[in-house]
Parts: sequence; C-alpha cells; structure tokens
Amino acid sequence: MNTTTKSDLYSVMEARKSVRVYDPAFTISKEEIEGIIKEATTAPSSSNLQAWRFLVIQDQEVKKELRAIANNQEQVETSSAVIAVLGDIEMYKKVEQIYTQNVAEGHMPEASKDAMIASTNRLYPNVSDEVRKNIANFDAGLISMQLMLIAKEKGFDTVTMGGFDKEKFSQRFELPSNVVPIVLIAIGKGAAPAYGSSRLPLEDILSFI
Repeated sequence: MNTTTKSDLYSVMEARKSVRVYDPAFTISKEEIEGIIKEATTAPSSSNLQAWRFLVIQDQEVKKELRAIANNQEQVETSSAVIAVLGDIEMYKKVEQIYTQNVAEGHMPEASKDAMIASTNRLYPNVSDEVRKNIANFDAGLISMQLMLIAKEKGFDTVTMGGFDKEKFSQRFELPSNVVPIVLIAIGKGAAPAYGSSRLPLEDILSFI
C-alpha cells in the first residue's frame, strides 16, 4: 500500500472541523441538502433498517425558535440550515418494504428476504423501547459522520450539537411518539477559522490481544 500520498478521503477527513461561526447570508438549496442526505444514506445500519429520519430547518424565524431550544447556540441561527437527525424506534415496521426492495434491486434472493423479515419481526418488537432507542442512536452516529464528510467534500462546513432540549424539540416539531431527536447538524459556509483539536495518543486508546 502506498502511504506517501493521501487520498481525497483523507484530505476531506483532515479538512473537516467543527465550525461554529457562519456566514448568515450564505444559502444552500433544498436540492443540495437532499443530495447530501441521499448520499449519506449509503451508511450502514442495524439490520439495514435505516432508523434515521431527518428534519431540515431553513426558515429563519423557526431557527430563532430552535436557538432557544438549543441552549442559545449561535450557529443554529446563522448557519444556512440545521439538519435534525431523528431516530425511529419502530424502525422494524419498514422491514418488508426494505427487504422487498433489496430483492427487486438484486441484492438478495427471495428466500433470504423471507428469513430476514421473519428474524426481524421476532426480535425487534420484543425488545424494550430503550434498546431500540440505543440502536437508533448508534445508526444516527454512523450517518451523521458520513453526512458531515460529504458536506465538506462539497465545500460546506458543519458542526454537530447534542446540547439541546430534546423534550422541547419534540413538542415544538410535533414528533410522533416513535420518533426521537438525536443530534442537530448545522451546515453552511464558515465565516471564521475553526479551532483545531488534539487527539489522545494511540497508546492511550488502543490495545492488541
């Protein structure tokens, strides 16, 4: 493997920073955001159930309301949009749709589809909401990172925000009981350099057995 040059992926990974100061005059179109999210959905998910859901907030007055819910974080209001990553804790209810599509697209045979649907319907409805919420949180983390890297590759900046009142968010945006807010991602054009950040030494976080 050639380690003397870095691929575009590594360049994007290193360029991505958590940006908190945005140009409030910069806009991103609905179509561009749709494209980023569509590409991000190639991320893996538990049993391919794709528990992630998204609410994109672009309206300036609504963003002002959201800023109050999100601990007065300025980037909520000044970024081009806020992408709320949500989790559907009843994700298993889409299992037939998902696996039927898998067969139609040639990803698996019919027999495998039937086995996966049966297995999902045995397992997921019989575990607690808390377990399914943990699954949705895990999958949201996978797609959120992918989304931010795609956004950076397209020239946009992002920052994730977990510090917001999830109960108030759910009430304001009238989320159904099976959908939980997980993280907010501000996206736009940075108006000031982001701070760099250190990382723990590898020997502090890695062991081999």
